[in-house]
Amino acid sequence: MTPVDPVPAYPEGAIDVASPEALASAVAALAAAAEIAVDVEADAMHAFRARLCFVQLGTDSQIYLLDTLVPGVRAEALADLFADPARTKFFHAAGGDLQYLAEAGVRVRGLFDTQRAATLLGIEKIGLADVVRAELGIELPKEHQKSDFALRPLDPAVRAYIADDVRYLCEVGRRLIAACRAKDILEETLLDCERLSDEAAVRPEPGDGAPKVSSRGLSPESWRLSQAIARELHRLRVEWGEAHDMPVGRILSKAAILDLAMLRPTDLGPVVSKGNLQRSFVRNYGRETLAAIRRVEEMAAKGTLPDEVAPATEPDPLRRKRDDALRAFRNAQAATRGVTPSVVLPNPLIGDLLAAPPTSLDDLARMPYFGAKRLALYGQAILELMRGVS
Repeated sequence: MTPVDPVPAYPEGAIDVASPEALASAVAALAAAAEIAVDVEADAMHAFRARLCFVQLGTDSQIYLLDTLVPGVRAEALADLFADPARTKFFHAAGGDLQYLAEAGVRVRGLFDTQRAATLLGIEKIGLADVVRAELGIELPKEHQKSDFALRPLDPAVRAYIADDVRYLCEVGRRLIAACRAKDILEETLLDCERLSDEAAVRPEPGDGAPKVSSRGLSPESWRLSQAIARELHRLRVEWGEAHDMPVGRILSKAAILDLAMLRPTDLGPVVSKGNLQRSFVRNYGRETLAAIRRVEEMAAKGTLPDEVAPATEPDPLRRKRDDALRAFRNAQAATRGVTPSVVLPNPLIGDLLAAPPTSLDDLARMPYFGAKRLALYGQAILELMRGVS
């Protein structure tokens, strides 16, 4: 008789960690766990400069909700646990979470990102609720995704929501590890997770990084003007966001800035009709926005645009040829193996190959995140491809 796999048992309820003593107890209990599910919550949709509000931790037997807004409940208490590569940490869409943790002095080793695994497995819907439904047949509520997690006391429904973010994640993670192993892509998945861990950095400041205008189809002069408008509108949304303690993206989205920079309107109505600009923004900031666009246009006419707005440059034709060749190569190899193209060469690895073209197998062997399997399967072919493109 064929044995039947036992139905997984999931932890019930959750323990609130809202004191230094409760934190010490939770860390001590987690030290016995070989696998930990992790998620974080911040008030990024409700504040100009977001704060880490919760760190949720789950095992097969218990869930802990660390209230990091409480004095003495500090994420850095997890540093030793999370630095242990032998202890698997299951995240889903880890990128932003890793930044919050890195800012608190916590670096993650032993990461397995279930969203990244689902992507490499070719799963069509990769949101947490979608993956939990597909793997476990369990429905997760979505209505609290945009809640303000800084509010205290926490609404019981919101508390249940953040606990559910880790309640099923260990089991989902194990199943996706098994699926990656069965499809022979586990090494590639773990290398991608390692890159995510290594590249996690402190979150950018709200004022960092104005949206980049594409140079495609624009003359250098037109591109420079549009980019200068984008920079000025970004500067203003940061100023407005800080004054009203609102996220800059809720004041004025990246898409709206790019529309305004490219269209350079005298009337905001057409931009509103495109759907990226809200009428409330026009009421509150429309006059200042149009004045800013006109101001930058006048600077361009006088030749006084800021020097830091550099002229657009033509892309390196050899780099473009190699980029096209590497993408064609990975598509062909992916079809042969029956895997997604990113298993063969993820985009960051293509960028690394273009930035420092290898000339030997030793070069490839030393390349971070390339891995022994890729070296054996594709190393010689990649060297020949790179040499053959000129």
